[in-house]
Amino acid sequence: MKEHGLEVYKPKSVLFDMDGVLYDSMKYHAIAWNKAMAKYGIDMTEHQAYLYEGMRGVEAIAIMCREQWGREIPESEAMEMYMEKSRIFHSLTSAEIMPGVKELQRTMLDIGLSISVVTGSGQPPLLEKLSNDFRDYIDTARIVSAKDVNKGKPAPDPYLLGMKRAGSTPAETIVVENAPLGVQSGKAAGCFVIAVNTGPLPDSVLSESGADIIFHDMFVVRKAINEFFSNEKTLC
Repeated sequence: MKEHGLEVYKPKSVLFDMDGVLYDSMKYHAIAWNKAMAKYGIDMTEHQAYLYEGMRGVEAIAIMCREQWGREIPESEAMEMYMEKSRIFHSLTSAEIMPGVKELQRTMLDIGLSISVVTGSGQPPLLEKLSNDFRDYIDTARIVSAKDVNKGKPAPDPYLLGMKRAGSTPAETIVVENAPLGVQSGKAAGCFVIAVNTGPLPDSVLSESGADIIFHDMFVVRKAINEFFSNEKTLC
């Protein structure tokens, strides 16, 4: 409220990240990144995969090639490498829904919040699965993916577009993220950012990225949301 000069705080939309938030999938993405990049002579540890999480895949690959090869690569080459990473990922898992996230979203909908998704992924199978698995909870017409923006996380562009599609302002928007680059993106867009640390990174990485509050599972987030919205004094 202080940051935006508000007398009343009335959030109206929630923008969820996908991997590591809606799906317990990041451990498989990390393995896929490591194996795929090794095929091209790029060293990317599973730990680094978590640090790059949320960024458009082709952007992450371009950065790694620049740092390790000392040259720029065309997007077509980066896309070829990204597709290999995607192939390995889909051979490892079908992506499991994060425990407690549907219960959290049902609570949010009952409160009157709208729900959208802003993801750095551009993989058609994942986006199709997202639309099917969460069709009763999210507005699939408002999904923002890697193919919708030129600059991915940590730039604010993905969440700015997410707010535009949701019809909300930064002061009316809550972002739910799990990755440092995603947190930075949400904060750069001016939103209140809930970080749910579902991976191996220390909480300090998320707090240093700008997270307003940090939880460790969706059940605790749901409890906090219920308590917050049941206390009218916190809203005005």
